[in-house]
Amino acid sequence: MEMAGDGCHNEQIPFGGEAVGPNPTDRAKDGTKREIVTDGIGVPLGVSVEGANRHDMKMTEATLSNVQVVPENPDQDQNLCMDKGFDYPEVYELVCDYGYTPHIRSRGEEKMALKKIPGFRSRRWVSERTHSWMNRFRRLLIRWEKKKDNYLNMIYIACAFITFRVAGVLG
Repeated sequence: MEMAGDGCHNEQIPFGGEAVGPNPTDRAKDGTKREIVTDGIGVPLGVSVEGANRHDMKMTEATLSNVQVVPENPDQDQNLCMDKGFDYPEVYELVCDYGYTPHIRSRGEEKMALKKIPGFRSRRWVSERTHSWMNRFRRLLIRWEKKKDNYLNMIYIACAFITFRVAGVLG
């Protein structure tokens, strides 16, 4: 089973509240970071939310502990693809402890693969696409909730909607 994980910054938080921090990529404006783990077709399996200044590697354990789906065949290898933000020994150990085989490109390795293989694309694009799907929900793009739990519940509703769309239930 292929899985992918990635993080995404959300800006424009008018009221502040819990799980808010200065965004390192947007002139230190307040923001929230959402991290997800998806399966091979983009269905969200686990989500965590922290302040925008939280590093990806520090959110990994919270995200993996929130994975709600048990694999159908536990004997099959469970692969987890992540980007360079997770390239730390602690993350490798944590991912292995959860029973996944980590596929984390080290710094510079992906650039070399792009030169060698024409049309090369990483396998983590499915999680980035899921973030894009989530950003179509206006309630998630601009965070109006002060409490972290309220915002997280809105994310869960969006994840359920995305899951139903992928399954073909909602057309």
